[in-house]
Amino acid sequence: MRRLLQRKMAAWTLRRQGIDRFPLALGRRRLYILPTRAGLGFGLLVLCMLLAALNYANSLALLVTCLLGGVALVAMHQCHRNLLGLELTAASTRPAFAGGRGVLSLALANGSRLARYRVEVDVPQARPVTVDLPRCSTRRIELEIPAPRRGLIRLERLRVSTTHPFGLFRAWTWVHSPLALTVFPRPRGGRPVPPYAGAEPGRARVKGADADEWRGLRAFEEGDSPRQVDWKAYARGAPLLVKEYTASGSQRRLFDFDELAGVDTEARLEQLARWIVDAEARGDSYGLVLLGTRLPAQRGPEHCRRTLTALALHGIAPP
Repeated sequence: MRRLLQRKMAAWTLRRQGIDRFPLALGRRRLYILPTRAGLGFGLLVLCMLLAALNYANSLALLVTCLLGGVALVAMHQCHRNLLGLELTAASTRPAFAGGRGVLSLALANGSRLARYRVEVDVPQARPVTVDLPRCSTRRIELEIPAPRRGLIRLERLRVSTTHPFGLFRAWTWVHSPLALTVFPRPRGGRPVPPYAGAEPGRARVKGADADEWRGLRAFEEGDSPRQVDWKAYARGAPLLVKEYTASGSQRRLFDFDELAGVDTEARLEQLARWIVDAEARGDSYGLVLLGTRLPAQRGPEHCRRTLTALALHGIAPP
């Protein structure tokens, strides 16, 4: 029954507010407030004090009861004001590998001259994060979201709430935004890397002065050219070190889904992810062929993300 009521309330809230776009300011009409369990207990206690004070005609007890009732009313207005006008300026997700944790990043802005305390942000899949916002400030918070399997984790809505100042009331709002967290296949597998598909024009591995990309230093070996020795480091007391370079690019590799026969789909995707991660770490150029989708050989963080996203969305409708 509780889950049914939650679904009904979620559908009603979505119809009432619609899909949100960032930046978003929390207006009065989208804020909700109800007493917490502590607030209900406090109200019951005040009611009992009121009945006892009236029964015994105790003026001091009536004074204390009215004072506590006034504190509750002020706490209700302060709790509502703590969220009113708060701005959510941006939201983004950071992908993760299966078995790890993705990140939902949210930027909050407080343009008021009053500070906001104990503002809590949570989504159903993650632990809530609480933050204080000084006056005229901006804070960015990150929520870690478990990513148990490959695919998409749709973050259909998130909740922004507060119980400040005394925990007697909870004010909250729902933010509906079409956010999705991409979960890459877990990179694992022991198959050998496919051979080079050939060098791109003007690209080959070179050990010498004709290369133009810095690779690093290594210990001097017999037969190395004296021109490649790092004499400046040697003058500072370092051992003999030789400079290593590579050409402006590297060999091309082509990772084909159809060539991984004999294993199921998930094992193929995990092996492809392993090859992609290793090729990116080595600086190779690599391409991907995945059931009609062909990504040409490139390299770099954006290309790595693009190929891993293609693996993550294999067989899944994109958002």
